Amino acid sequence: MAILRVEPLTTARALRGPFDYRRPAAMKGIEVGSVVRVPFGSRRLLGVVVEVAQTSELAPERLAEPIEALEAGAPPELVELGLWVGREYCSTPSRGLQLVLPPGTGAGGRTVRSKTELRAQILPAGEAALSGDERLGIKQRAVLEALRAGEMSNAELTAAVGSDRQTLRRLEQRELIGTRSSRLRRAPGQSGLAAPAQRPQLLPEQEAAVDSIVAALDGDAGAPRGLLLHGVTGSGKTEVYLAAVEAALERGRGAIVLVPEIGLAPQAVARFRARLGDRFAVLHSALSAGERYDEWRRLRSGEASVCVGPRSAVFAPVRDLGLIVIDEEHDPSYKQEGDPWYDARTVARKRASDRGAVLVAGTATPRPETWLELPRLELPRRVDGRRLPPVELVDMRQADPRSGPLHPDTWEALEGVRHAGAKAIVMINRRGFAPWLTCRSCGHHWGCPNCDVSLIVHRHSGRLVCHHCAHVEPAPRACPECASTTLSRAGAGTERIEALLSERLAPMPVFRLDSDTAARRGAHARILARFGEAPSGVLVGTQMVAKGHDFPEVTLSAILDADATLRFPDFRAEERTFAMVAQLAGRSGRGEAGGEVIVQTLAPTASSIEHAARHDSAGFLAGELERRRILRYPPFSHLVRIGFSAEREARLETAATAIATELRGALPEGSELLGPAPMFRVRNRHRRRILIKASDREGTVAAVRDVVERRAADRSLREIAIGVDVDPQ
Repeated sequence: MAILRVEPLTTARALRGPFDYRRPAAMKGIEVGSVVRVPFGSRRLLGVVVEVAQTSELAPERLAEPIEALEAGAPPELVELGLWVGREYCSTPSRGLQLVLPPGTGAGGRTVRSKTELRAQILPAGEAALSGDERLGIKQRAVLEALRAGEMSNAELTAAVGSDRQTLRRLEQRELIGTRSSRLRRAPGQSGLAAPAQRPQLLPEQEAAVDSIVAALDGDAGAPRGLLLHGVTGSGKTEVYLAAVEAALERGRGAIVLVPEIGLAPQAVARFRARLGDRFAVLHSALSAGERYDEWRRLRSGEASVCVGPRSAVFAPVRDLGLIVIDEEHDPSYKQEGDPWYDARTVARKRASDRGAVLVAGTATPRPETWLELPRLELPRRVDGRRLPPVELVDMRQADPRSGPLHPDTWEALEGVRHAGAKAIVMINRRGFAPWLTCRSCGHHWGCPNCDVSLIVHRHSGRLVCHHCAHVEPAPRACPECASTTLSRAGAGTERIEALLSERLAPMPVFRLDSDTAARRGAHARILARFGEAPSGVLVGTQMVAKGHDFPEVTLSAILDADATLRFPDFRAEERTFAMVAQLAGRSGRGEAGGEVIVQTLAPTASSIEHAARHDSAGFLAGELERRRILRYPPFSHLVRIGFSAEREARLETAATAIATELRGALPEGSELLGPAPMFRVRNRHRRRILIKASDREGTVAAVRDVVERRAADRSLREIAIGVDVDPQ
């Protein structure tokens, strides 16, 4: 008798399996990865089979049986990966497993299923009925006439002749037609972005990079299984990815291509669709639940062999995985912001190692960790032979405050773009109209009632919005404290820059791309398509506009308040500033007209900004690695962050201090624990944070996991939310 070890899908951290169940004879097809509904006390829970054993500590007659098995579970290799994620990121087995299950499968049950359609075909008796004397209704005769051309679905027949299911049922009862149920694919919509289908002639350095990847695919002696493709912006990294994917397919292997955000998926999908046809599938959260489920099934069945998508696509059920590509590997959006706080780059490396696959991480601005750890393939020049655009640093300390958020030099360059009928990209990494609203008379400041942050002015909607808890209130006309109407909107966001550009550069169109304008499904791709199709225009937005876009007509890239990220208390501030400036600079000058870049900053001598202006990744990384070595930051140590939140601050402080004390006695030697430190209030919850810096990653993660799991079972801490973030970004 087989014993099924089932991990229940539950949000409770204290409830851990697996639990043993007896496999009934009618469920012999159940295996590791199957999703089953099981009795659990007085409840019925969904669970995942994580092991099939022959014995149990309990007598077989004491074991319950599963109630039912659901279709399309996860492959065993992904079950193992999901359990690893739960352990590695100090989460639960349930949360790790839910990452690898079919879309729509959760603790509440299966919410998405396959969609089917009824298809009909005419039988010989139906042909005879049309030519004989048999009595037929008008609709029945029309259906039979239509089916003479071939099999049709019920929906097609309804559109063609106005039939319905009752008509088909009667014809089937008379044995004039045959019907069958067919699975219907809910295919993702087209992005509207065009891409060439032919493979261009590769440069020698591109060919060399492809040859190195192919050697790794073939398992050549000495060929590394992990590679960094370091190429300047416009150097043709995507063509190298495509060639590598084609090589994997030729060898009967599958591939996963990760892009940092959903917004980049349309461009990547257009290029892969043009080259690979239906051999690839796309997975991301902007698809409908049905589309995600059907794409997942195509990969699970082997109908599709290549998956393109953002971080969650690292869990795609690709068969015989041979290649994982991480495009723009420097991007922080590969880190999941929620339990489990996994990093898709780390998961990709683990999965590639387990499956014997090749990992290719590509970017123009590598992370220090990747630069140090992976062998490099270099693409030092653009495919069109053009030089990288010159970068002008504009010192805003010397600018006239009355000139507003754009320097006169920036205005002059933008007006030059308008006169030339070209295009420009303007980036400011702050959405809304203004980040602060204050009263000039009494100094009253509008803050969020739920969070310790300012409300952001959104002029277009006439609202003040909290970007942390989504609190909204109408924009005031007067101060509630002194009734003054002299209200000051300080600072600038994308909405204000859009308004300024639209007013001064008219009639040249201005397109805004941020999380407000791209919130609706497909809006991101539509905005980019409109900008691409326009003969001239300006694209203004947040970091979305700096990532991976290829518009040859762009002759100017401008970044406002470029040093804003340097002011964050984060050891990665320099790295992120360098990547942001260098990536935006790479959007300019890809066409025959060339281009230029303007960087407005209060810190023109900052190392990250100076190196980005020179397009000097190697120089920046050399200094950054030395700084981190001295300060003992990653990649020369490992970080673990533990966050606490509660409505009552006193209880929060007591719990965080107690856990910090327990951790100090449990961490490996050489670990450094900082905190608990206070953080600003969010959603009416007070917060504390502990940060651990350690050399022994495995021992530190294990110690944190053990302490947090013990504390999770402590009923006195039920009102304290605890979250563990391994490798915080």
